[in-house]
Amino acid sequence: MSQLHAAETRTPAETLNAAQSAWAAQRTHVAAHSGFYNALWQGAAPPEDLRDLPRLPLSAKAQLRRAQAADPPFGDYLATPRSRAVRLHRTSGTTGQAMNLALSARDCAITAEVGGRSHRAAGLGPGDTVVHCLNYQMWMGGLTDHMTLEATGALVVPFGVGGTELLIRTIRELGVNAISCTPSYPAVLERVLAEKFPGLAPRDLGLRLGLFGGEPGLDDPALRDRLRATWGMEPRNANYGVSDVFSNFAAQCAQDTRLHFLAGDVLWPELVAPETGAPVALEAGAEGELVLTHLARDCQPLVRFRTGDIIAVDATEPCACGRSGFRFRVVGRSDDMVVVRGLNLFPSMVAAVIGGFAELSGDYRIVLEGPPPYDALPVEAELAVGQAASPGLPERLEAAIKRDLGASARVRLRPAGSFTVTEGKTRRVIRRQE
Repeated sequence: MSQLHAAETRTPAETLNAAQSAWAAQRTHVAAHSGFYNALWQGAAPPEDLRDLPRLPLSAKAQLRRAQAADPPFGDYLATPRSRAVRLHRTSGTTGQAMNLALSARDCAITAEVGGRSHRAAGLGPGDTVVHCLNYQMWMGGLTDHMTLEATGALVVPFGVGGTELLIRTIRELGVNAISCTPSYPAVLERVLAEKFPGLAPRDLGLRLGLFGGEPGLDDPALRDRLRATWGMEPRNANYGVSDVFSNFAAQCAQDTRLHFLAGDVLWPELVAPETGAPVALEAGAEGELVLTHLARDCQPLVRFRTGDIIAVDATEPCACGRSGFRFRVVGRSDDMVVVRGLNLFPSMVAAVIGGFAELSGDYRIVLEGPPPYDALPVEAELAVGQAASPGLPERLEAAIKRDLGASARVRLRPAGSFTVTEGKTRRVIRRQE
């Protein structure tokens, strides 16, 4: 308990009081300096009480993109002189135009503090040596997440992406016991080990902790079990964030695989219905799109920002670990949602079904050849290494998808190694024509 920040253990009333106090200064800052929000609000003043935020319109990534295009490089939601910015990041651009992100020295410090809470919750701390294998080329996941790893007191090896053979040698030479990467990256390491280091098994590397983020998939129990069995390490969802907001503000702990919201002192969360934007009460059992408001941000403060992530809130009471933030699961992204005959389907749901088939590698793609509506889900599933398709495997997978998800599917099997395995984010939904 001594390692927990005060903000991680506050009661709901204490959290609200602290958030309201921070908002008093933040609302003044945004109203005085953000041309973007002044235009969006059409002269209306932001409310004094955070609980009245739904009176304001929502803001979204598409609006920020237009703002940056009209007023490069940071857009008219830059609320400080450019000279106050000390760091520039760029989003990955996975879902559209890459965005420039400006941070002040205070923004950087708060980001590292909050991200450090996440990595500590996931089990990293002094005495650990962690190799960080995310892209350092301007992406938040590189340098900024490196700083959040350092905030735990661990020794951090800034490796980045590429050079997988060197990475394997580095892990062995330095006694690295933790890795920070995407959930799909261990598969890359396994292939290189098999090809270049015969006789060396993944568990021989001595990794005890996997800190994963940047992609969905870790909620699948089959993937967790496979990582434990293959690597001998504990996989933790340790790196949930939204680049425009905070690189990392939620993680699981040793007692609960659900994500803990860990930024209640600097970030105000809401839920809305993704189709209408109507408020949804943030309580156990609720599901909706996560909307976030900065309570302490200098350069590019966001108010009622639609993250595009659909989450399910599972619990609001304190966890056994002592942290009191609500616990949630990411159901999927609104832009990855595929509607099949009225059913809202997300890649993570398909992954859970595929994970039940030992003949499959677990890798897959949902390939959409044209615009909606869709009467069936087109799934390309990859066979596991050394596996041949047993008779009727596609039909059995189609039946399982129908049984578990309620949707018809058209399954095409692909040989092992068909899909490109990336060191960055892997896109599961491919929209070829819309």
